[in-house]
Amino acid sequence: MSETDQDLVRQVRGGNPGSFRVLVDRHARSVFRLAFRMTGNEADAEDIVQETFLRSFRQLGQYEARASFSTWIYRIAANCCLDVLRARSRRHETEEPLPGLVCVAPAPDRVALAAETRSAIGVALGRLTEQERVAFLLRHYEGRSIHEVSLVLDISETAAKNSIFRAVQKMRQSLEGRF
Repeated sequence: MSETDQDLVRQVRGGNPGSFRVLVDRHARSVFRLAFRMTGNEADAEDIVQETFLRSFRQLGQYEARASFSTWIYRIAANCCLDVLRARSRRHETEEPLPGLVCVAPAPDRVALAAETRSAIGVALGRLTEQERVAFLLRHYEGRSIHEVSLVLDISETAAKNSIFRAVQKMRQSLEGRF
């Protein structure tokens, strides 16, 4: 029988830090996907995964089971991503397009179209506000519910819906006529 996230959290709190490894194994891929989509950089995404789980381990005493563990860890990951993006902005790094959809196509014309699509989507994502980007990625790339998005961003469900709506409108406007 597989243990739930809640069971594992109780075990870690009860003095079994090894149970935290199961939580890391269970959630690291989805945290990496979110971090990579937000930062557009694999090295930053890997660093964010490590920082996310380090922060979550340190703050495990503050975790309340009102939300699922995955929602709580996404919130920490999103905040880590925002920290990296703000630091990058302060360093005035050149703006790189954020990654879009991953598509592997055998024919050269399809490869070129896929690269153009990823680049266009990445640029469009980069034009969203931080809140809109997180809301859009969580909802449309990670399949999270409006409720989960609101918990991750610590905003009302109405504000989450509005952020997603604005993000979709901006994405449509940015990509209009391209495809």
